[in-house]
Order: sequence, then C-alpha cells, then structure tokens
Amino acid sequence: MATVLDRPVRRGGLFRGQPAWFSTLFWMDMWERFSFYGMTAILYLYASAPVADGGFGLAPGSAAALFGTYMSLIFLAALPGGWLADRVLGTRRAVVLGGLGIAAGHAVLSLPVSWSLYVGLLFVIVGTGLLKPAMASLVTSPHRDDDRRREAAMSIFYMSIQLSALLAPVIVGVLAERVAWHLGFGAAAVGMTAGLIVYAFGARRFGDLGLRPAAPLPPDRRRVLGRRTGSALGVAGLLILMGTATGVMRIEHVLMASGLLLLVLPVGYILSLRRIPALTAEDRGRLSAYVVLLLGSSVFWLLYAQGGSVLAMFAKEHTDRVVLGWTVPVSWFQSAHPFFILVLAPLFATLWLRSGRRVDVPVKFAGALVCIGASWLLLAVAAGLAAGGELVSPWWLLTAFLLQVCGELALAPVGLSLAVKVAPAGYTNQYLGLFWLFAAVGAGLGGQLAQLAAGALALPAYFLLFGVLATAVGAVLAGCVGWLRSRVGDESTTPAI
Repeated sequence: MATVLDRPVRRGGLFRGQPAWFSTLFWMDMWERFSFYGMTAILYLYASAPVADGGFGLAPGSAAALFGTYMSLIFLAALPGGWLADRVLGTRRAVVLGGLGIAAGHAVLSLPVSWSLYVGLLFVIVGTGLLKPAMASLVTSPHRDDDRRREAAMSIFYMSIQLSALLAPVIVGVLAERVAWHLGFGAAAVGMTAGLIVYAFGARRFGDLGLRPAAPLPPDRRRVLGRRTGSALGVAGLLILMGTATGVMRIEHVLMASGLLLLVLPVGYILSLRRIPALTAEDRGRLSAYVVLLLGSSVFWLLYAQGGSVLAMFAKEHTDRVVLGWTVPVSWFQSAHPFFILVLAPLFATLWLRSGRRVDVPVKFAGALVCIGASWLLLAVAAGLAAGGELVSPWWLLTAFLLQVCGELALAPVGLSLAVKVAPAGYTNQYLGLFWLFAAVGAGLGGQLAQLAAGALALPAYFLLFGVLATAVGAVLAGCVGWLRSRVGDESTTPAI
C-alpha cells in the first residue's frame, strides 16, 4: 500500500507543489463549505422570522443567541471529533462519517416541521465535529516539519474552498428568503451529498494516509466506547425530539446547557492534555504558550461569530439594500467574507512565505485582533449615523467584513498550522480540537452577549465596547511576542527589518 510520501506531487496549476490527493480534499471541503455558509446565511433569519411567514418565530435576541450557540457547538464538537479520529476512526473514516452526519442534518432541516430545527442542528454539529479536525490534519500532513510551507498550504486551501462559500449565501439565500426557508436547507443537503460523492471517487489517491488511527485504543475499550457513544447520542436525540414536539424544550434550556459546557470543558481539556505521558517539559511549555494565544483568539471569535446574527440584523434594519430598485437579500451579505478571502488569501500566503520569521505566529494573532477590533469600531460609527432612523451605505458593512477577513487570514490557518507543530506525535487532532475549543468559547460568549444588542445596549455602544476590547487584547499579545516566540519555538534568528 502506498504511503503519503509515495504519492506524486503536482508541478503546476492551482495545487502546484501539493500531493495528488490535495484536489480531492479541495472539492470535498468546497461542498462542505457550501452547506456551512448556506446554513449561516439563513439560520438567524429563519429563526427570527414570524411563524406566519414560515419562520421559527423567535425574538431577535433569542435568535441571535441560538445562532451563537450553534456556532459554539460546531467548534466544540471538534474536541470529541478530533479524539475519535486519533484514537478510534482514523482521519479518512472520520471525514466520511462527518460528511454523512452533515448531509443528514440538512436533510432533516429541510422538513417543514417544528422539531426539525433542533434535531437537524444536532446532526450537523456532530458531523462537523468529526469532519473539520480530520480535514485539517490531512491537509497539513505533507508539511509537518516545514512551518512556512505548512502555513502556505493552509492559506491556499482556505482560499480555495471559499469559491463555494461565495455562492452558497446567494443560492441558498434566494431559495430561503424568496421561496421557502426549508428549501434553502434542502439545497445545503444537496451540496454536502455532492462532496461525499467526489470524496468517494478520489479515495484511491490517498494510499494508506489516514486509514488507521494514529494512536488506536485497545479493542475492548473501543467496544465500550461505541456502546456508550451510541446510547448517549440516541438519548440526546430522543430528548430533543420529545422536548420540541411537546413544547417543553425552549431556547433558554439549550443556552444554559451549552454555557455550562463552555465553563467546564476548557479547564478540564487542558489539564487532560498536560497529563499526556508523551509530553516533555518543552512540550508543556509550548502548550502553555499556545493556550495564551488561543485565549486571545477566543476574543476574535467572540466578535467574528456574530457576523450571521448581529451584523445580519444591522444589514436588515439599518443598511440601504436597494440597488436599481431591487432589494438585495440580507443573506447575500454573507458572501462578502468568502469574496474577500478569494482576493486576499493568495496575497497573505505570499506574504507569509516572504516575511519568514519576521512576522511569526504571535505577531499574526495580535494583528488579527487589531483588525477585527477596528472593524467593530467602524461599525460603531455606522450605527451612530443610523441611530436617527436613516439607512447607511452598505460600504460601511462591507469595509468591516474586509477588515475581519484580514484578521481571519492572519489567525485561522496560522493557528491550525501551529497546532500541528506543537502537538506530540499521535495527538495532532486533539491539539486541533483545542484550537476549535477556544473558538467555541468565543462564539458561545458572543451568542449570549448578542442579546444585549437587541435591547439592553444601544447598537453604537455595543460595537464600541467590544471593538475596544479586541483592540486592547491585540495590544497585550503584541507586548508578549518575545515570551510567546521562545515558548512555541518561533523565536527569530533574523533581526526584524
């Protein structure tokens, strides 16, 4: 059986310098991103739409909190998903099962019944938790010991999948807003199914890469784990189904349960990683510095994850969306992120290769926080102009999205790449899960705080408060660059110019 090192490398084209199987991952993830961005474009709008219009009928604040909780649990699911890929399934099998879960979830969401929202979201969350850390592990596997090429590969991959993310809000948004909400969810299900078909046809290119777990559990423990996991998921699904069907389960219960998870899991998970026998003293020092960086990243995700809720509300209520007499759907603004990524990702990938160690991971994280802080400060000005009831130009919102994408490209692919570097052999997926855990903390807190924007705080004050917070955290990280470099192994040997 061929290994990853035996696979041919592409010499030209979009995937030059990458293994032949890179294109299969690209097409698979492109369709997964279609379903994800289609979902994020319409979830808040569907949840807050009146029942008479086919929506779910939540108040705007509750709908924003539901959106943030969904984003949080999507990230949070990467923890058990990464562990299962490392210890039980292997990355290849995790990708397939995750894709099946996502497709099934969107299919359930396409059903025009009240219980489909929570049950469908559960399937999507579980499936994404399996798929995302496994995909990141496969993409970075050829460049584990080459920092610059690994970061460049992640940036190229991050750029490539946005082709689908650009189209998803347009297609899914029109179907959902102008025809029927559940038809939009159905389109997302078709997209994920197409990704699975592409992956199945390209599976032979991988050889034995990711076919087996990196650190497999003994067979007896795997059987026990399978029984317990199946039972837990079955009970959770049944409770959600019964609760929504009878009206006993409300959004407040979901928010409370997810909030408790976000308080307990980060501490417990970090402690469990530090107790891994394979970790040396140097490994634990790297882990500590990585956690500091991830604490900063949680502030980034706190703001970023509100793009589909608070910023969608701003687009709907305070932005002039009329172009040549036609009103642009609110969901189309979600295409701004992938459009800017398509434009900027090649530039960022080139920048990282040319800058080398002069612009390393701590500097990139600090810059990302300053960028997203600046975007919210800009929105504070726009919200102030709209406070009198006037609609503001869409360029305010689009410029804010541009700044956020600059921050995303400096943080997300770089942070995932760093997880591969600092993880001990056999525990890559669990370290990738740690990255998404802190993203979950930020998104979850953002979902809870988003309720303030719907009533307790004036919108200009809301944007100003958290814009200042993100900028301040970025400044603190910038002040700790030297210490962070020495711990994560990025200490520069070349003086900065």
